[in-house]
Amino acid sequence: MPWTNEHIQWLQDTGQTLTLQCGKQAKVYRFHHDVNDQVKMAAWAKHFRNHYCSDAEIDMLKAPEQSRTEYLLEMKFPNETVAPGPSIRAGDFAEILVADYLTFLHGYTVPKTRYDRKGVPNESTKGSDVLAFKQIDGKPSDDELLVYEVKAKLSSGAKSMLQEAVDHSAKDHLRLAESLNGIKQRMIDRNDLQSAGMVHRFQDKTNQPYKLRFGAAAVCSDSAYDGTLLASADSSQHPYSDDLELLAIRGHELMALAHALYERAAHEV
Repeated sequence: MPWTNEHIQWLQDTGQTLTLQCGKQAKVYRFHHDVNDQVKMAAWAKHFRNHYCSDAEIDMLKAPEQSRTEYLLEMKFPNETVAPGPSIRAGDFAEILVADYLTFLHGYTVPKTRYDRKGVPNESTKGSDVLAFKQIDGKPSDDELLVYEVKAKLSSGAKSMLQEAVDHSAKDHLRLAESLNGIKQRMIDRNDLQSAGMVHRFQDKTNQPYKLRFGAAAVCSDSAYDGTLLASADSSQHPYSDDLELLAIRGHELMALAHALYERAAHEV
């Protein structure tokens, strides 16, 4: 399997919280990565690459005279320097990190279908950022769907990313049916009928009730992190404010880390 959870050991709960204007609290995590840890970085790069392109399929997908590295850099990964490539890289990196946080630290199932069918590398995938599922044996009414909106600021300069995530999350319930349908179609395309069946279960909340929750996350480099600014966010106008969880993740030079990860992913295939 290409997937790993070793890098998530670098994500540590600081024990700190941000109290927003509306009174809600956001947990603060710190990503203590070590780019010199060759074992974890190599495993993470493989994990990261397979979100965009399965290692088992790359030789069938690339052009005959194209190397695997060229295919990934030209056809799959957002561009390192040409706009809007860097911002797409930042957003994808943050979304995958939050997806791994939900998967490995909170036991959700997060489908890995968001990036591998993108027709244009330098564009974001439409729909909700992260959909996380949890099914409870024997208690289907306790099944849960958690929909996360993720905003990233990996370059220097503080910005109210948590408010932006909250505002965008407020629209997620309107596009939920489309997001679920998109994931299900991609699973059927992969012939992953078991996972498609899981999504199918969450497409009829009226007749098959479950818990619907939302989340908003800000992922920031230290040079862009301003706790006071993030705490100025207000979620009181969110239509699911009572079922909204908030998260802030910070770390050292996360844009440089993202570029290093894409570089390894492209050259170690």
